[in-house]
Amino acid sequence: MKNPRAVDRLCHTTGVLLILSGLAHLVVYAVDGGPWDGPVSWRKPVTFGLSFGVTLIALTWVTSYLRAGDRLRPVLLLVLAADCVVEVGGITLQAWRRAPSHLNMETPFDTAVSMTLAVGGAVLVVLLTVFAVASFRHRPTGPAGMPLAVRSGFALLLVALASGAAMIARGVFLTRTGHQEAAYHSTAPLKPLHGVSLHAVLVLPLLAWLLSRTPWTEEARRRIVAGAACCYTVAVAAAAVWAAVTY
Repeated sequence: MKNPRAVDRLCHTTGVLLILSGLAHLVVYAVDGGPWDGPVSWRKPVTFGLSFGVTLIALTWVTSYLRAGDRLRPVLLLVLAADCVVEVGGITLQAWRRAPSHLNMETPFDTAVSMTLAVGGAVLVVLLTVFAVASFRHRPTGPAGMPLAVRSGFALLLVALASGAAMIARGVFLTRTGHQEAAYHSTAPLKPLHGVSLHAVLVLPLLAWLLSRTPWTEEARRRIVAGAACCYTVAVAAAAVWAAVTY
């Protein structure tokens, strides 16, 4: 699929379907009940479906401001969309099997799912790092404040990737050393940091886009975006301190 607009539509459609999957499992949770927290709960297909869906739609939009090449961007987006489907699909499958989706090595099938999700996470790290590098190699396009918003969003997204990798590495280490239950709980301190930093790439560019619809001067809009980026960075730093203290 070489048409960039067709790729964008496909990614948007995929993102919407992932969001609908998350909302559907919220209904399942309301009917079936059970715990919201823990390694086996309906929370995971809900939150991952919503998060991956929103993130895929956001990245499809935000990367349109990057100068990443007409050929490279569609390919990266297609791989990203496929990876999002695999991640949410694996997590959802395990929720229906009443089995933990991550760090689960209880059976060969569970191990295969867990490792697939881990590989999918590694693919996400590579893809999003490529986009982040592209945002700093060439100034992003867009209205006043958008270049700063895109770059700040991707910089904070790298924090989310690092915290996600740390959660997986710590969990795998505990699992391999025979501390399965501890592995499931080891990710808790890093979750706020991961969640907050993950969505900066949507929040900040969205703010810049909304400001472009106002009559304010370009300089005023840039200052607002810069202030918002600083505030978001402080929030991420606070989450990092909390993670370091409680980890």
